[in-house]
Amino acid sequence: MNSFQTPFITITPQDLTLPQAKEELSALAEYLHQCDDAYYNQDNPVADDATYDQLRRRHKEIEAYFPELIEQNSPSQTVGSQLTSGLKKIKHRVAMLSLDNVFDSEEFQDFINRIQRYLDLKKNDLSQLTFVAEPKIDGLSINLTYEKGILTQASTRGDGTVGEDVTANIKTIASLPQKLSGNIPYLMEIRGEVYISKENFLKLNQEQEQANKRLFANPRNAAAGSLRQLDPEITRTRPLSLFVYAQGYSNAPIANTHDLFLKQLETWGFEVNPLYQIVKNADEAEAFQQELMTKRSELPYDIDGIVYKVNNINFQERLGFIGRSPRWATAWKFPAEQAITRLKKIDIQVGRTGALTPVALLEPINVGGVIVTRATLHNEDEIIRKDVRENDLVILQRAGDVIPQIVSVDPSTLEAPRSEPYQFPTHCPVCGANAEKPANEVVRRCTGGLTCNAQIEERLIHFCSKDAFDIEGMGSKTVSEFFHKGIIHQPADIFHLQDHQDTILHSEGWAELSVKNLLSSIENKRTISLDRFIYALGIRRIGIATAKILAKHYTSFSNWQDQMLAAQTIGSDERLTLGSIEGIGPAIADELVAFFTEDHNQKTLSDLAEVLTIQDVETTQEGVLVGKILVFTGTLSTMTRSEAKDIAERLGAKVTSSVSAKTDYVVEGVDGGSKAKKAKELGIKCLDEKEWRELIGYSISDA
Repeated sequence: MNSFQTPFITITPQDLTLPQAKEELSALAEYLHQCDDAYYNQDNPVADDATYDQLRRRHKEIEAYFPELIEQNSPSQTVGSQLTSGLKKIKHRVAMLSLDNVFDSEEFQDFINRIQRYLDLKKNDLSQLTFVAEPKIDGLSINLTYEKGILTQASTRGDGTVGEDVTANIKTIASLPQKLSGNIPYLMEIRGEVYISKENFLKLNQEQEQANKRLFANPRNAAAGSLRQLDPEITRTRPLSLFVYAQGYSNAPIANTHDLFLKQLETWGFEVNPLYQIVKNADEAEAFQQELMTKRSELPYDIDGIVYKVNNINFQERLGFIGRSPRWATAWKFPAEQAITRLKKIDIQVGRTGALTPVALLEPINVGGVIVTRATLHNEDEIIRKDVRENDLVILQRAGDVIPQIVSVDPSTLEAPRSEPYQFPTHCPVCGANAEKPANEVVRRCTGGLTCNAQIEERLIHFCSKDAFDIEGMGSKTVSEFFHKGIIHQPADIFHLQDHQDTILHSEGWAELSVKNLLSSIENKRTISLDRFIYALGIRRIGIATAKILAKHYTSFSNWQDQMLAAQTIGSDERLTLGSIEGIGPAIADELVAFFTEDHNQKTLSDLAEVLTIQDVETTQEGVLVGKILVFTGTLSTMTRSEAKDIAERLGAKVTSSVSAKTDYVVEGVDGGSKAKKAKELGIKCLDEKEWRELIGYSISDA
């Protein structure tokens, strides 16, 4: 994996310009999705939990200051990663979403305040708002389906919508009840966490070592790898345990509070973590947090924080979800580990967009259980701000990948003679072109474009990467090898590698079978989904999340291409529509249009279209608003705008921020303003709040 870049980390979120915020959100989103794939699919995290959470937090903070930039498939809106294992796939009846995080009592109080505002709770209602606190087990999430009290299916979280079938494997856990008795819903889903205790983890690794097999990095990896075996008999030999803690789908209510739900699970024979308790406010939550922090090392299993859930089930249902997370729950995470080592040299890497990224080469050091030798320095402003110099002792904190983040220079270094301040290059170290830094940005970029071999090579690596075409055998090393041999230069060249079999076969490390397997892998990737294709093109600011938004909106490659070409005309309906898509603002729109104005990019698309089948997006969603484009304006009296938007999207609508000729409805609250006026000028139907509720099937009496 390439080193991670977040170009504006030296600037507080509220001080970012809109273009800077867009660029950093795109960079963070791309990297966080790579982390999710490594964690959920490969059982081999490339970022420790605490520092991964810090990156998510940075992403969330930027979105909080720039809500117009929130993308439907950003890391704040998605869960897990696309599945790649050989296990059968199962679609969840109710999505298995992830949790937002807090890190102190002030943030937890903000979490409470948001709930109070969303529910519009008055002071005399606050006594109803309590929380169940449960240790956050560091394991693998599981969904258990019971029909007539019989365990019939088990699936992993997967990408939150589709998981992997591990039914045969889960049944090897002796403590899991496979038949329930008593008053049980006809069909229900119970959710929990599969884990391996610390003691059993040590024993398992001893057995692995004696058998000359790969050691597991930590208990979470061991649990995930054990449960996701294709052979259940291997799973049977692994010491797996399970705590349950949540409900998925149920055809009948089980309890009206979460603590009573947990008690019912215990009655049915499930193992529930015994340390859970009810807390009433941020002070009680903080006290429980400190208590478990003290006990953490003594617990028989790993925890990385505490989960706090609204106890009232009715409140949970009203609060619902925002993006990838429930509004009614959060995880209060434990802090990250740090270490000190020496910075030997500062190196410069050139990315696919021309960004020059400084990387610190370090004396090897163990940080959070991982040996690291490199650390990102982000950009030249970061080097200046922290006054980092070669030969300094520096404090590290893992910020993902094997490239941790340098927090600061160790104070002892400042007392000794130091080297001269680092001089950031003004020319690309690869092609020699000018490296320019626009006035409103902190990233210096090579101006060589596609004449810079580093950028061409990085784009080809990106094209073949796991979240793009995911071509097995075309990792960064192989792509670089073929690029330097001159047999690939443009993406379409990859699908003509059969013309270069002899060249590959006579290269070091290749044999007939490996060449055959590579060509077969390439052949298998000639069909690709539209979102992965868009992402693979490597357009600046178009990460995984943005690519999914574009694919969902335009549904087919031909339509997307036609609309982007038409969007080159400023003021056209196509340009206005592009800019009003939720999560697509002016900066992203400009990048897309700029990409389509380049002749060589048009040729790239044309060449790829000849060798690929780009799949249309399936539109199987049902709902009264499917395919409709809505804009909300003004203040609603019976629900918040956030709740109204959530309902609209659940019913299949696309909610945009501005009115255009393609808008179907404008929902007008009090003080609708210019949006309502423009809608009437364009002849677009405006709905008052009563008409809006009638349209979605919510009568005023429901309010």
